[in-house]
Amino acid sequence: MALDPPTMLTLSVALAAAASLYLAIEWRSIREPSLLFWSAGFATISIGSTLALLRISGLLLIGIWFANGLLVLAHWLFLMGVARFTQKRLSPAWYLVFAAWGALLLLPEGPWWSKVMMLANSLLVAVLTLRASLLLRPHGKSLSVGAGQLRYVLLAHGLFYLVKTLVAVVPGTLVNLAAFQGEIIQISLVEGTMAIMLIALSMTGTERHRREARIARLAARDPLTALYNRRALEVRAPRLLEGVSSSRPGALLLIDIDNFKGVNDLHGHAAGDRLLITLSEMIRTHLPEGALAARLGGDEFVILLSNASGERVMTLATALREQFQQAAAQAFTTPEAVTLSVGATLFDQPPASLAALIEQGDAALYDSKRGGRDSIRLVDRTFLNSVSC
Repeated sequence: MALDPPTMLTLSVALAAAASLYLAIEWRSIREPSLLFWSAGFATISIGSTLALLRISGLLLIGIWFANGLLVLAHWLFLMGVARFTQKRLSPAWYLVFAAWGALLLLPEGPWWSKVMMLANSLLVAVLTLRASLLLRPHGKSLSVGAGQLRYVLLAHGLFYLVKTLVAVVPGTLVNLAAFQGEIIQISLVEGTMAIMLIALSMTGTERHRREARIARLAARDPLTALYNRRALEVRAPRLLEGVSSSRPGALLLIDIDNFKGVNDLHGHAAGDRLLITLSEMIRTHLPEGALAARLGGDEFVILLSNASGERVMTLATALREQFQQAAAQAFTTPEAVTLSVGATLFDQPPASLAALIEQGDAALYDSKRGGRDSIRLVDRTFLNSVSC
């Protein structure tokens, strides 16, 4: 197959249409806004490449001005998609690219018209693409493989169009957009086809990585409180527990809401859910750096601390108990006070397992409940004694 202009444009139409359709299907399943922008960008390229074929039939206004204008629009859509993906705000000034392109209609025709058209088109595409690449800078955080690849593909694509801008101003360079004549035009058609494939692969890889990361996050989180669930805690706890020693004791706090059933019975399960969310937010606020917190199920929560002490455990548990009791009393009226019972254990040797450690915390929690609720029971296994409050 000869790589003549009609063939390259036909390939561009097919590739861009396929990329647009794939990204649109992905958008329907996950509703990520960046996918919609990128899908629209590839659809625009497909339409623009189709219109570019019309210049062979002498329809120059549609085949050149509209076709190249759609190429600018496609890259503007790519930029908008990258901005949504990186959650960065762009200046409204980026809408002026369309005014700049529309101004070309005011230019009189002449032998230099093709060069001016190519200069304007290449400069606008280069600016849009390089800006999109710049938005994908890691800013101190590592990029996913797909996002990193997309960044460099866009960078190379933008630099190519920047070179086209420079070629357009070189005296004596042949540029005939109407007849697809000029070496730079032939190279551009090949580069455009390759760029469509690489950008499409990078964009789909970028969103696939984000989707997989989102699924992993959801699988590790309790859907109501957004704290870790028990399975995620079991995965993360060993690393924290391995660092426990006599100089860096660990601690586990098992927290249970007293008279929680009364809230559900009197005010409904939605009220109970709000109470659970309130407690989870308090835990998240008071959680020290390096600690882990999870919802074990129902109204039971757990906190794992490293480099702990009896005083630190009691301070944390007391702050949660007092703040929660005040919030619950203001929010709901119940026959019995809605409070917290806390069972905690302090240890200086790595436990046999997280399950064994939770059993120790559960025993301390049972003592707290049996002692009248709304209390804290701390078992200090570093000295084999206990403290109640």
